[in-house]
Amino acid sequence: MSDRLQELSAFVRAAETGSFSRVARELRVSQPSVSRMIASLEARLGVKVLLRTTRRVTPTDAGSVLLERARQILGDLDEAENAARGVDSLHGTLRVAMSGAFGTREVIPHLPAFMAQHPQLQIDLQISDRREDLVAEGVLRLGSLEDSGFGARLLGKAPRLVVAAPAYLARKGTPKTAAELSKHDCILGPGHSGRSGWRFTRSGRTTSVAVEGRVQVATADGVIACAKAGLGVAVASRWMCRAELAVGELVAILADDRLDPVELHTVYPGGRRPSLKVRTFCDYLAAKLRADESERVSRAARR
Repeated sequence: MSDRLQELSAFVRAAETGSFSRVARELRVSQPSVSRMIASLEARLGVKVLLRTTRRVTPTDAGSVLLERARQILGDLDEAENAARGVDSLHGTLRVAMSGAFGTREVIPHLPAFMAQHPQLQIDLQISDRREDLVAEGVLRLGSLEDSGFGARLLGKAPRLVVAAPAYLARKGTPKTAAELSKHDCILGPGHSGRSGWRFTRSGRTTSVAVEGRVQVATADGVIACAKAGLGVAVASRWMCRAELAVGELVAILADDRLDPVELHTVYPGGRRPSLKVRTFCDYLAAKLRADESERVSRAARR
């Protein structure tokens, strides 16, 4: 039975990640061992469950049916074991995927306390700024969600701010209204963000401001670095620039012109609720984010 469960585990992760080598690293076995597990599974079932190409592994029609059931079986087994132990004794490996900037700034600093609460739990952090690389039990995703077969839970929101370095503002002047941004160097990014303009709401009216800049950046950390260097005005969530605002490397401007907040969701395979490990981690992270925001508001009120 243990061999069959291991085969199912290898199959599920191969179908989710599209890579035998990645599964081998996760399971700490050789890649040929993963291939043998899948071959044994297919021989027992009498059908092909995975299609292998030189670039990617994908489930067959039969594999897609098996994937849904196998996730349920493995999830139920994990849930039963952790329920028996209790939430204070989570075991196994929690795989969480996230973007680099948010992970390093807002998640990793909170991990020591979480791991101290669950000493038998291992965490596999998968950090990438490419969404297609984020495949895990729980994916922390910023921004709007596309329609998909995945489940999702809103963990928190953060305001998006217009920020710039003091040196840039001293050199170019501080815009008093959103419309004045058209006369400033604006940093576009991350990715395609900002290309169609920045949308502001003021006194109940929404306007879109066309912005231009000589610098376009792919990542959120890159946007913040460019703003700190004085290359222009940027838009960033408070999560992304909290540290820089605290020490004065960046300042927030245009307080009366508000941007839509950025949302943080956890996204997980559809068809069932997330595992106890994922739920416990998300509860913890959501509480920490709320506490951080409450502390910020309290500090601002005391000034």
